[in-house]
Order: sequence, then structure tokens, then C-alpha cells
Amino acid sequence: MATITETILLEKGSPKTTKLEEIKTLNLSKLRLKCSDLPANLLSRLRSLERWDLSGNVLQELPKNLELPELRFLDLSDNQMEDITSMASLSSLEEVKMEDNIYITVSDNYKLMTLLPKLRSYNGKDITSNANHLRFVFTENLRARIIALWERSYSLPDSATVDKMAGLEEDFVNAAQKQVKYGPSSVSNFTKWKVEILAREYLHSLTEPKEDVSDKSNEVVTPMKRKQTLALTNSDLRLTPRKKTRADPAASPSAEDNPGKLRLRPKRRTTDAVPVSPVTKAHFPMTPTRASAKKDAPGKHSTPQRIAAANGAMSGPKEATSDDVMKSIETQALRLQPLHVLQCHSKQDNSEDLSTQLWACAFQPQPDCSESRVVATCGGDSLCVIDCETGMVMKKYKVTGEEFFSLSWSTVLMSRGGGASAQPCSILAAGGKRGLVKLIHPRCNLAYGEFRASRKALSVLRFSHRQGNFLFTGCYDNKIVLWDIGGLDSKYNHKVVQLLALECSSTPLHICLPPSRPDAQLLAACEDGLHCYNTQLAPNSATKRSKEAEVTFPVYEKEDKDLDYHTVDGLSFLTDDIIASKNFMHDCIYLWSWSRTRSQRPNKNGCVRAAVLAELRWACTEIPYLALNTCPARSYVVCGDNKGKLWTYHVTNLQKDTSQTRKPIEPTEVLEWPAPVRKGHGQVEGPSINSVAVDPNLQYLVALSDKNMVMVWKSAP
Repeated sequence: MATITETILLEKGSPKTTKLEEIKTLNLSKLRLKCSDLPANLLSRLRSLERWDLSGNVLQELPKNLELPELRFLDLSDNQMEDITSMASLSSLEEVKMEDNIYITVSDNYKLMTLLPKLRSYNGKDITSNANHLRFVFTENLRARIIALWERSYSLPDSATVDKMAGLEEDFVNAAQKQVKYGPSSVSNFTKWKVEILAREYLHSLTEPKEDVSDKSNEVVTPMKRKQTLALTNSDLRLTPRKKTRADPAASPSAEDNPGKLRLRPKRRTTDAVPVSPVTKAHFPMTPTRASAKKDAPGKHSTPQRIAAANGAMSGPKEATSDDVMKSIETQALRLQPLHVLQCHSKQDNSEDLSTQLWACAFQPQPDCSESRVVATCGGDSLCVIDCETGMVMKKYKVTGEEFFSLSWSTVLMSRGGGASAQPCSILAAGGKRGLVKLIHPRCNLAYGEFRASRKALSVLRFSHRQGNFLFTGCYDNKIVLWDIGGLDSKYNHKVVQLLALECSSTPLHICLPPSRPDAQLLAACEDGLHCYNTQLAPNSATKRSKEAEVTFPVYEKEDKDLDYHTVDGLSFLTDDIIASKNFMHDCIYLWSWSRTRSQRPNKNGCVRAAVLAELRWACTEIPYLALNTCPARSYVVCGDNKGKLWTYHVTNLQKDTSQTRKPIEPTEVLEWPAPVRKGHGQVEGPSINSVAVDPNLQYLVALSDKNMVMVWKSAP
């Protein structure tokens, strides 16, 4: 649907008139409208509008600051509403309908009752009594507890500078959200949201007592859902963790509503150069160790294997083969600057934890391929969903006794019953040493299901980007299994069916699906090499299959009894045809053509030689399992090393020549480890970068380390 115009409003409104200011009823139902289709300035001209029907659209929120002073009735049924606070300006509303909005929770309903002071009917039911209890009794109890906390533990500073007051406000609000408890746990998200508003209001009343608020009795303070952390810009950072306890989704289908995070408090100044600290090697119990040789038995340690970025290769350029040589991109190398460091996977929320290793991260794919700032990370017993811009942990899921090694995003259909059309639903799958796949619906903060994929640990998970309900799992039992997890109904009922099993000769580390034919072939980077499989599903076809061929690389010719380069620990498509891969112990990254390689006839050993197009010079290290990633839209390859550095390559003007005589291509830029400083502990030395992820437009880069740190970088303007 195109953006709403004045002509459409006059056509859909009544009574029939030539002036927007005279319309009293407006029907904009079933037009597939998004928030961006509703211009706030134009709609605010509907000064007499009393009834508005927006049912049957795809709205996730309403435009903020809408001014409709006479609006009494609003129908938002059968949408995808998520942000209730966007309705705060519609303070005259008396009746609201919100049926069939699958993302609305009980806490959201409570928020709505306090945001809309005149609301008396919700989904056709009289809510006057409950709403008044929330607005007065509930609110006053919270306010009394907040004031008691202040008087017991806080006071205004002698010299109230802006910086001091900002720090005091954040400390007080955080303490209030942790300590002020009231009402049932099922609405804890609402309680924390309301406590934040009241705590800020109270502190402001102490510092601005003379402000006349008599004419603002109906004004609603609507804070950001999550407070922004300060940007990480130099080597003089202070990491100050402030975390909350988490619920275990295995014990309860719903995780905690407001997961905690590491809050950064850096000094506000910038430097051009960021020093790099030397690496400190360490081995930690219960966590895979980098120093372990690749041939160690999987049972002795849980070597994590990850996918580089679940959907990174799907949004790239549409080159069919490498013969259509990658066109030069005039854009200069991007300037990426460190933005945040988080310790959100700490064991028992312990800020001293520098041992938990983090293994996989992936950006949430957007249906319109627009910028994504939401990334999921996993490591230890938890999985986090992070807003890269603010650095805030939006959701956190904890499973006691688990150690997550991999995750993957996808979109499945969720039916809602009653004849309503099914809606796309973004989900996460995560797994690790217990062999269980957790299925999570982050928007509703719900771990809605799990199934056992193997009796041994899971090393890698990967959804098909064409068939969103098809999930591949790689396991330490040397198998890759294809599952159909199906869709969901309104009660989260679902069915998981095994479709295919692929036999491997060693542990699969990464799974790649060719962007052009993800339903026909699969590439598996394993501890003993790179293998190709036929994954085409057809009637009467075998459900158990072996590899069709193995791809070999030139570095294999350098092997001897002490050196084995067969472990492929990095793999990602750069275009529809060009693949970036990395072999353990090799100091270069290969760029090679998938179509040219696949066109070869396997030799008697079932091997085909990779059609190498170029080599990218990389770090010389004996640390395995440092995964790479690609950004096809920007022709970038990124890979971290064992000293906290990020090697970036802006790959343009790639030549057809496949000879091995030319020199490796130098990195476009090597991003140094920012060496953050922990209070009382000095600088945190450069860790091994286990995994990296980039959003489709390379606005954000996320790196995971073996020292329990999530580093977020942002492209500088």
C-alpha cells in the first residue's frame, strides 16, 4: 500500500466532505498499511475524528506524536502491534480493540491502561475497575517504595553538575528497577517500565521543584524501552556491569521480561589511535579451548562450531558466476569504530567472569532487506538479543547446564485462527552441548519449544533462506540432519519432522547453502575437509546420504606429518558464486568459484580442486575455529584473529586468473583491539575473536571473544 494521502482520507472518511478537519469516521482497514504509510502531520489534521478503523493491516506501531483530540474509538485488530507506547499521544481514547495481535502481552495491556487515562473499554470488555487500580493504587504503591529507596540510600550531590546528575539518575533508576517489587511476576515487565518512569519523575521533582505541572495532569512520560549505553570510543573505557537475574526457559516457557546487560561508562573523549594489548592464553573448564588439537576426541571437550552469519550471504549482489568478474566499487573502505562492549553472558551474572567463551552471532534478517541493528549472540548457558545502536540487551534466555554453540534466525508462518491470515514470525533456533534445539520467539519473549536433534553436542545450526521452516543441524555424532519445524498456531503448537540425514566423516563446523539453489546443495566445512552434499528432496529418494565430493585446496600440498590443513574453520558466500573459506593453520583466506569447482568431475578419490580466484593475507596463528564472515552487498570479508584484531577486506575488481604465483591480497584495514579497561583490573588484553557478524549494509559489526565480551563496531559517517 502506498503512503496515505489527503485524497485517500477524503475517500475513506465520513461524512463526505472536502475538508479533513470535518471527518468524524475513518475506515483504513485491510490496506496492508505499515507505520511508514501513515504520515503524522497529515493525519493530525483530522481534528474532529472520533472513530478510526485500522484493522487487518500490518502495523507494528502507530506514528508517534499523532494529535487527534476527539478520537474516542480505535480498532487495531488483526495487526502486528508491538510498541504500545506509540499510542501515548491519543489520550482521548475511550475504546480500543486489539484482538489478533500476537505480540501483545499482559504487560502491554497494563501499559495501555496507564498510558490512556480515559480508556474504559478494551476488546469489548469494561476495564474501568482494573484501569483505575493500576492508575492510582498500583502507581501510588510503587511511588511510595521508590521514595523510600531514595531516602534510605541516596541523596543529591553538593555540586549537582550535569555529569553527576546523569550518573546519579542511572544508578537510582537501575536500583529501583531491581529492588522495587509489587504485583504478580507475570507483569514484571510492566512493573519495571512503570518504576523507571516514576523514579525519573521523582528525581526530577527534587532538582526542579518549581516547575509548574498543574496543566500536565494527563501528560504521560514515555521513556525509551531500553536505556542507551555510552559509546565506546577510546582506550580509557570503564566496564561497569549491571545485570539482573534471568529465568530459565527450560523451566518456564517465558524468559524474564527485562533481561540485563553490561553497562559501559566510558569517559567522553575520542582518540584516533586505539592501542592493542598482547594476548593472554588461558583454558577454562566446561568451555571449548582453542589450544586443543583438532583431532582431540569430541567427548573430551566441547569444541564449538558456528555458522558465520545465518543470513549474511543471501542479500548480496546477483552475480551468477565468477566469470562476471566482480565490478569495482568506488566506495572507499568503511571506517568502523568501536561502539560498545558487553559482558552479557557472564556466569551467574558475575562481572569478574572473563572465561565464558562466546561462539555464534547473527543479525536478525529483515523481510525487506533493510538495515538490521538487532543481533543474537550465544555462549555459556545463555543466548542474548542485543540492540547494536544502544548496546542494550533486549532479551536474554538462560538454560542451566547448557552451553550454547550455535544459533540461526528464520521466519515461519504463525496462524491465528478465526479465518485470520497467517503472519510471518521471526524466530531463533539455538543449540549446544546437550543436543537439544531451543526454538524461541524473541518478540514475545518466549522459548516456545525444543526437540532433541542428537544424543551428542550440536556444533552448528542453519536455516534455509528459501524454505524458512527447514533447519539443518550439525552434530558431534558426525551427522547433518535436515528438520522441518513447521509453522505455529496461536498457542505455539508446532510439529518437528526429520527429512534427511547426511553422513560426515568428522564434526561439521559450518554449513553453507548456495544462495541460488539452497534446496539442492549443501557445503559442510568439517574438521577433516570441505564436503559437498545433494540435499534435493524428491519422492522415493534416500533419506540417508553420503557426500558427493570433497573440495581440496592448494595448501594441502604443503602438509606433512606435523601439519594438517584439512580443518576448514571458516566458510561464507561472498556472492552467488564466490566463496570465502579459511583452513586451520593457513595464514590466508581463499576466495574461490563455486560454479567452476562444481563443474569439475571428481577424481578417483571423489575430490575436486577449488577454483581459487585469490588469497587474502590473514594472521599467522595456530588457534583453530576463528570463523570469518562476509557482507555481499558491500563486497567485504571480515575475520578476527587470536589477538583481538579484525581483518577486513574490501574485495573489488577480482581477476579471473587463478594462478598461485601472485601475492596474497593485503587487508583493506585491520581493526585493532580497543583494549577496554575494567575498574580495578587494568586493560583487558586482546582475546581470540571466535565469531563475527555484519548486518547486510555493514552499518554494524559484532565480534565475539573467548573472554566473555561482545564487541560492537559501527560504520562512521
